[in-house]
Amino acid sequence: MRWAFLIAVSSLFILGCFPKKKVVKEEVVVPEEKVEVTKPEVEPEVAKVELNRINFDFDKYDIRPGDAKILENNAKVLREHPDINVLIEGHCCEIGTAEYNMALGWKRAKAAKDYLINLGIKPDRLSTISYGEERPLDPRDLPKNRRAEFVIK
Repeated sequence: MRWAFLIAVSSLFILGCFPKKKVVKEEVVVPEEKVEVTKPEVEPEVAKVELNRINFDFDKYDIRPGDAKILENNAKVLREHPDINVLIEGHCCEIGTAEYNMALGWKRAKAAKDYLINLGIKPDRLSTISYGEERPLDPRDLPKNRRAEFVIK
């Protein structure tokens, strides 16, 4: 055992005595290249498309007559642009528990989706999400927060 240790130590000592190669660090200057970053192009027509939000009464998720007109207009826009998909976001004001508002936001988004489907929009173009009270439009104006938003995907 001692012999193995002595051989290992002497090998390291002998290897350490050999002349070492000099390492020369050179600084390489690479000419600056212009790199263009391109964003995926959005079709000009799609960029102009706008879908309007609808609002709801306190603690309700039924579509009001005025909001039905907005949904009819949104459906018309979607029929004109069959390549557009939409995420419908359900929102609430801060009255009530977070859990209750999350469920109510989902019901609002689903009500808007169902209404658009009844107007002839294919269901696979529409998806829903609830943000409950988490994303208020205006924390000082509770009725504004009781809404459904339509986000083009």
